[in-house]
Amino acid sequence: MLFGLYQPNAARVFVRGSFDGWQEPGRELALHRGYFGIPNLWLGVVPEARAGDEYAYVVQGGVPRNAAGRFERRCTDPLARRLGTSFDDDTAVVVDPSTYAWTDHAFRTPDRADMILYELSVYGFTEGDPGIKQPGRFAGITQRIREGYFDELGVNALSLMPLSEFAGEQGPHALGYNTSVFAAVERDFGTADDLRELVDAAHDHGLAVLLDQVFNHTSNKPNPLWQAILESPREDGSPTEGGLYFSGSTEWGNRVATEKRDVQNLLIDTCKLFLTEYHVDGFRLDSTRNVDRGFLLRLADELTRFRPETVLVAEHLPNESGLNRSGYDGYSQWADPFHDRMKVLLREGAIDADQIGDVFYFSHAAYAAHTNNTVNYVESHDETSPAFEVGTNPTTNQPATKDRKGRLGLFSTVVALGIPMIYMGQEFNVERDRNVVSFQWPPGGPENSGFYRWARRLVHLRRRYPALRIAGYDPAGDGRFTWILGPWMDPAHGGGHKVLGWRLRPGRSAHDAMVVLLNFEQFTVRVEVELGLAGSWVKLADLDRVDDIPPGGTNSTADPATLHSNDGRFGAFELPSSSAYLYKWESG
Repeated sequence: MLFGLYQPNAARVFVRGSFDGWQEPGRELALHRGYFGIPNLWLGVVPEARAGDEYAYVVQGGVPRNAAGRFERRCTDPLARRLGTSFDDDTAVVVDPSTYAWTDHAFRTPDRADMILYELSVYGFTEGDPGIKQPGRFAGITQRIREGYFDELGVNALSLMPLSEFAGEQGPHALGYNTSVFAAVERDFGTADDLRELVDAAHDHGLAVLLDQVFNHTSNKPNPLWQAILESPREDGSPTEGGLYFSGSTEWGNRVATEKRDVQNLLIDTCKLFLTEYHVDGFRLDSTRNVDRGFLLRLADELTRFRPETVLVAEHLPNESGLNRSGYDGYSQWADPFHDRMKVLLREGAIDADQIGDVFYFSHAAYAAHTNNTVNYVESHDETSPAFEVGTNPTTNQPATKDRKGRLGLFSTVVALGIPMIYMGQEFNVERDRNVVSFQWPPGGPENSGFYRWARRLVHLRRRYPALRIAGYDPAGDGRFTWILGPWMDPAHGGGHKVLGWRLRPGRSAHDAMVVLLNFEQFTVRVEVELGLAGSWVKLADLDRVDDIPPGGTNSTADPATLHSNDGRFGAFELPSSSAYLYKWESG
């Protein structure tokens, strides 16, 4: 077993462990040239060490004085794959990443244009569900994957909230964003092989897996990285700042010094470890406004060279174009404009109607260069659910309104240009405040929820039809997207009202053509709809019903809701209050 520690300021480094009865001071490691071509990497082989052994490093020099007055400290491995049985003992566990028998060799990460993200908490997704054998753990998610839950729902990418080790108990408000070390898997969730089994099962079902990385801050205490490497140790041993890994603070905890090349190397290596040893498909980076911009660009460059299909998502609020890179290969940013405007529209707040168009066109004018740069959502772990938000307005605080607004929010997310994201429980229209991971599953199972039955049919429309997955730099400019309703247009086409409509034509075939219509007003708006093609337009979805044409459903041009046009136009179309429609051309 080869042990290694990056410690540029130490005089001597030892490794101790259960493999030798924790002998003091331990096996001495030899100093080698490492990063930057200078001696800073301590390495040594321990022949008798095995997977499952606990270990820790003993560092002399470059650390604060201990109780005995010596510059000596027992240190946790910054790249530990698992922490020891006691969080306070600074030990790690040897994990052999090579024994798991992977079966996902044929899996390929979906193109971002085809992705439908599903954000979930390892604990909250199955906690309290009597049908899950190991609730609140990796195995609980794996069970749901194998039972076909995500196949039924239609999403194809799981975005797991942080699973790195953190101090504290699991619970409804335990989001996991107070991590302590970056590569160690949270012991409450299961073993490293349990995580591998989850990813393997996901890939077997066509699901990509993204991990949430918290590189902006760590928990304040306990924190194994705090003062693990002192850059300028005080001779008198008096308290110092956090050392190499930290620089200042954030509102959540110690700020990680992502502007330092040494720290960047650790974080990049952590990502490569997860890509290699756990086969994950990418990462969502938390609160990147507190992360060095140069590091974010370097991280993207290095990871996409290492694995070109790596997916990178950033919570960079407010959004900015500096993370777009070349557009298609840039960070997919959680779209702040879409979320904020949708929440105002859903709770019937005051908003300038002219502000609503761009958010459905992948926030192109706001920051995005390419549809890949945009993740649209109305709910996340940080944000209230639509039902909760609607309940904050006394005039809309009623069950029927909450149901309709929840449907309108999900419908808008699915049809907008960009990558849609659903937060766990949104498929049931759960009423939930922000920063809560627990939710109540429908008694008797998901199929007992009418909202769920509607939602999964809607999601499958996005999976089936290219028109709902149009991607690129400017689909309007190349003729694949055409506005037909909007507040900025003349009165017959929505002028002055909070209504939107657009045509989608991803290719030459008329059968791929679709039309989307949305009304966010609290009253009916009569409009003229420029369908663009004469013939029969089948209504695939509204807020009450989703019925695809065969083989996905039973719909046809004989349905009474079908629009028939002799000239590609439909006059005097009435959009009821809080409504949404999706039409598909079916015959001439």
